[in-house]
Amino acid sequence: MATTLVQGQGTRLGFYSTTCPNAESIVKSTVQSHFRSNPAIAPGLLRMHFHDCFVHGCDASILIDGPNTEKTAPPNRLIPGYNVIDDAKTQLEAACPGVVSCADILALAARDSVVLTSGRSWQVPTGRRDGRVSLASDTSNLPGFRESIDSQKKKFADFGLNTQDLVTLVGAHTIGTTACQLFSYRLYNFTANGPDPTIDSRFVSQLQALCPQNGSNGGRRVDLDTGSANRFDTTFFTNLRNGRGILESDQKLWTDASTRPIVQQFLGVRGLRALNFNVEFGRSMVKMGNIGVKTGTEGEIRRVCTAIN
Repeated sequence: MATTLVQGQGTRLGFYSTTCPNAESIVKSTVQSHFRSNPAIAPGLLRMHFHDCFVHGCDASILIDGPNTEKTAPPNRLIPGYNVIDDAKTQLEAACPGVVSCADILALAARDSVVLTSGRSWQVPTGRRDGRVSLASDTSNLPGFRESIDSQKKKFADFGLNTQDLVTLVGAHTIGTTACQLFSYRLYNFTANGPDPTIDSRFVSQLQALCPQNGSNGGRRVDLDTGSANRFDTTFFTNLRNGRGILESDQKLWTDASTRPIVQQFLGVRGLRALNFNVEFGRSMVKMGNIGVKTGTEGEIRRVCTAIN
């Protein structure tokens, strides 16, 4: 099904096999080089690709500089890794001028980031072209950290992604960090009785120590997957089961009856058909990577990823 969808959209495996045969290896080596000095670029590039695809499709519109572009919006402003894409593009332009799109670089870099954090690789169809429209206001379509599961499901369904895709792709939070200001409200006066009751009570005090009430460190970074933030694995789902999800929207994957069984399948709960997180993640990423792609005469191949030709 995924292959049919891919080819129907105009992307395909090995799109650059004759026009730029080293394209994928150039992207891979660039991501590896930056990762060695700054591991935060791995979750950054993964998030960047997701945020790109959910706004105007996977067309690298998130990379465009300028006032009021997607890159300037709060969800995108502090994502690490934009320089990695720029670096890869510079090298690709030297090797194959005007051939490889920024959208494809981002899709490949997201895959390479998972591999660098001990996740499994998958084949990335390529052939996307770059978009010309980038508006900060359009990022309101991105799922939010307080969002209900029903609302998240609708946003995913609008792009042809089902509930399993939702749980799988949110599982990308197995790597990376978030800021205190995006979840500290759960720790104090969430209800009349105090903290969010879905958080394990022993965990609350740990988080309060990191993010004091009315503290000045709202920008402090906290691991999204406690105890395994640098490794692409299923510990994120274990933490949800144990009431240790950091973002409210993440923890809801466990408390909501429609998504909990999928989390349990990733955890290998007896009586349910087990799902392999690494395998399913690759499948869901291929589906997501075909949202609204521009091919053929649509879009352009940007010579510099931060500027429209």
